[in-house]
Amino acid sequence: MNTETLEKMRKMKFYGMARALKMTIEAGKSEQYTPDQLISLMVDSEWEDRHNRNIERTISNARFRYKSAIEQIVFDEERVIDKNQIMRLAECDFIKRCENILITGSTGIGKSFIATAIGHQACLLGYKTMYFNASKLFSQLKMAKGDGSYSKEIKVIEKQQLIIIDDFGIQPLDGHNRAALMEIIEDRHAKSSIIITAQVPVNLWYEVIGEKTIADAILDRIIHGAHRIELTGESLRKKKISLN
Repeated sequence: MNTETLEKMRKMKFYGMARALKMTIEAGKSEQYTPDQLISLMVDSEWEDRHNRNIERTISNARFRYKSAIEQIVFDEERVIDKNQIMRLAECDFIKRCENILITGSTGIGKSFIATAIGHQACLLGYKTMYFNASKLFSQLKMAKGDGSYSKEIKVIEKQQLIIIDDFGIQPLDGHNRAALMEIIEDRHAKSSIIITAQVPVNLWYEVIGEKTIADAILDRIIHGAHRIELTGESLRKKKISLN
C-alpha cells in the first residue's frame, strides 16, 4: 500500500509529500505520528518543495549573467559603498514601491555584481526578475521588429516586477533603440522597478539617449525618486590581476 501511495504521489507531482512519507516510513517513525501530525508533516514538506522549486525557476528565468549574492559584496572604504543602503535595498521594498536603482561607476568596479546580487535577492523573495545587457537587449528588440515578435518581447519585459539593464550608455541610442527604451520605461512607470548600471554618469544620459524631448520623458520617469549608488575606486578586475 505504501509503495502504491508513493507512486500515486509522484504521478500527481506531490514530490515533497512523497519524500516526507518515504523518509518517515524508512526511519520507522510513521507510528510515532498521529494522522493529523503526519498530514501536517507531508503538507509542510510539499509546500517547502514547491516554494524552493519556484525560487529555482524564478532565478533560472532571470537569466543572470553573473552569480552573485548580497553576502558576497565587498564593502571596501575605497569603493564608497553605503552598507546600510545596500542592506535596505536587499529587503526589496523598493520593488513594492515601484522605485528604481541607478548604479554608476567606472568599468570593473562591481556595478553588475551589485545589481545582480539585488536581483538574486528579489528572486529569493518571489519577485519576477529578468536581467538584460543593454546592447543585447536593444539588438534583440530591433530584430524582433523585423520578424514580427516585438510585441511578444515587450510583453515579457512588462510582466517582470524587476528588470536589470546592465551596461547602459556604452553606445548612443539610435531612433529604434530610443523608441524601444521609451516604451519599456513608459510601461513600467509607477508599476514596477528597474535597476540600471552605467559607466556614464547620470547627468550625461541625455547625450546617450539623444533627442531632448524623448530624453526628458525617459529620464523624468527613471530618475525621479530613484536610489543612487555611485561607486568609486580602482577596478576590481585590475586588483585581481595584480594580486595574481
